[in-house]
Amino acid sequence: MALGRGLGALIEDAETPQKRAEAREIREGQETNDSIQEIDINKIEANPFQPRTTFDEETLHELSESIKKLGIIQPLTVRKVDGKYQLISGERRLRAAKMAGLKTIPAFIRTANDQGMLEMALVENIQRENLDAIEIAISYQRLIDECKLTHDNLSDRVGKKRATVTNYLRLLKLPGEIQIGLKERKLGMGHARAILSVEDKEKQIDLYHTITENELSVRKTEELAKLLSEPMQPASKKKDPKTASEVTPELAELEQKLQNIFGWGVEVKPGKKGSGRIVINYRTAGELDELMEKVNRFGSK
Repeated sequence: MALGRGLGALIEDAETPQKRAEAREIREGQETNDSIQEIDINKIEANPFQPRTTFDEETLHELSESIKKLGIIQPLTVRKVDGKYQLISGERRLRAAKMAGLKTIPAFIRTANDQGMLEMALVENIQRENLDAIEIAISYQRLIDECKLTHDNLSDRVGKKRATVTNYLRLLKLPGEIQIGLKERKLGMGHARAILSVEDKEKQIDLYHTITENELSVRKTEELAKLLSEPMQPASKKKDPKTASEVTPELAELEQKLQNIFGWGVEVKPGKKGSGRIVINYRTAGELDELMEKVNRFGSK
């Protein structure tokens, strides 16, 4: 080791090449994390780590009109790469600003490597943007996989309870058709959690169609999911062995379809000589009113 180079030189030797490069970039550009600068809007590249996949055109136009009148209230966050700028957060503002015809835009300039940029982009978007449930779940999974975060670390980063994080991650186990339904907001998180309680994938899809076609509430979905999850009771354990033998596959299928339609317990009870009863159970006046609405709706078709 050369002597007489001073403490600063020794410290510089201890730094990584990446840290020295980042420090040099800050010195040369005189840009710090606390600075806000007006940047040529055409020099800003899209964020390759953007978790949002769709943007509502109507809300973008509304934001654009607001920007025309009031300007950009909250600056973007970018990093400098090869003389240009790469967006870290604020893609909706950037798109709306371009719509509004802005030539320059205010931005914070950050120094970040790819992993740091990914984490910042994902966390900031999760906290600030109205992402759908699947986009949030994918963002959480990317933070775990690509940023090497544990569930506890992730919980701290996004400010959510660990159980909430886990519930979102479980959505990625649902069949693709149901995930698309969540993205299109045809059902909510409560419906999705109820569907996840059913292990069979085909039954999950059947339940999803029942929810969307009949606009089931979360409570009704939970009740139906519970019925679908219950194992079939052997005929030998039925309360009435005389009628149990008369429950044909056709009647069992009818019972299941009626349960899917009405969203709670329906019993098909065969009697003697081809007779029988269909019993629909309700527990409250509210459930009865809801049942009557469904009957009237089907009767008018």
